[in-house]
Amino acid sequence: MIFTNQLLFAFGLFISLAINADASFANQVDQLWFSNVGFNGYYDIVEHVAGNEKCECYIMDDHHYFEGSNAPLNEPLSVHFRGPLSLHKFAFYTSDAFYADSGSSSQSSTIVQQSTQLSAPTNNQQKIKRSSKDSSSWSRVAYYDHSDSSSASNVTFMNREGDKSKCLGNAISYADSTGLKKADSATILEKDNYIASDEEFIIFSNVSCPNSSVYDTCGVYREGIPAYEGFYGDVKMFLFEFEAPTESQSNSSSFESYDMPAIWVLNSKIPRQSQYPTNSNCSCWASGCGEFDIFEVINGSTNGEFYSTFHTFQGVDSVSVGLSQSAYFKRDTNGTMTGGVIFDSDGNTVSFMSDSLTFDESISASDMLKIIQGNEDDESSTTLSSVSVTYTATSITGTTSSFKNEVAILINNKLSALASFFIVLFNIL
Repeated sequence: MIFTNQLLFAFGLFISLAINADASFANQVDQLWFSNVGFNGYYDIVEHVAGNEKCECYIMDDHHYFEGSNAPLNEPLSVHFRGPLSLHKFAFYTSDAFYADSGSSSQSSTIVQQSTQLSAPTNNQQKIKRSSKDSSSWSRVAYYDHSDSSSASNVTFMNREGDKSKCLGNAISYADSTGLKKADSATILEKDNYIASDEEFIIFSNVSCPNSSVYDTCGVYREGIPAYEGFYGDVKMFLFEFEAPTESQSNSSSFESYDMPAIWVLNSKIPRQSQYPTNSNCSCWASGCGEFDIFEVINGSTNGEFYSTFHTFQGVDSVSVGLSQSAYFKRDTNGTMTGGVIFDSDGNTVSFMSDSLTFDESISASDMLKIIQGNEDDESSTTLSSVSVTYTATSITGTTSSFKNEVAILINNKLSALASFFIVLFNIL
């Protein structure tokens, strides 16, 4: 009888630990922290884009090389929105230096500085102490407020209502005030804007691109589009005030992303080339030029949850799957949400929700650090694997597998420990 009770206790302990191991990776938070973001790598250079019947898109034999903190997302980015969603405010900021983990209790103030040789997969690491005094204030570079269209600066609203192509999908075009239709010139989004499921609009800067060329800043882009540059900066921050109400239309097979709102950033070359091509050579996306989903509902069964996901080749073999955390932000379908993402000086990417945000022309480093530190008790974090590639390689692989595999490894380790527990238990009995 004692033997039976001991077995039951051991079995109950096994089940409890297994459940807790799984549940601990699925929780609601106000902050998602990714550290060690950025690696040395490359992606394909699109040399020719043509939306004809043959879908003639070509890439160069050479590659575009990138390196450093936040790479490749340290390149210019466009900002994308998918409904159901209403945008109240948008702001883009840059800083000379910002260290998100300065003075933090949950993120160690001892950070790791990496010096990586382009041709060798080795990192020389040196620990440096960071102080909040090392961080600089944030300067607003672009702004939109739905309540005052005259205050908009350095923003160009686009959508995909341009020329149609079976190969390239719809080209980008100026968006009208609703965000839904094509306009003849740049137009500011109206106050009562709303996009439904599957509908999208994009924000670029108001800086026109030079001519389409592999040698110019915007690269090669689709013929006939209004081409604008994305938002520059190694150290940058995007802030949003928005609503994501429940979709009012009934679901049907015509929807691809029913009731799945999202806000994300792309390497701005992607929408200028083709956001949804049938030929992967028509865009740099498939070769890993960069996407980060800030707030995204990823499937219909969890449409009350926003996730953050990297779509680069840092530590994963599939850019489509990407790397995310299973922790999520709650989607408020009845109110206004404020949040954003910071790409800091040390390769920390922090997406967050906060009611304390302001959209002022300048935001002090201390104010942003207070917001980040105020979310520490409601935070999930993960570290991306260190990656360096030799540029003669034909593919980019990381030193570790995806975060999902890391979770599986952790659970397996716990199961191994439980197996050892059973062995000890039976030896005692």
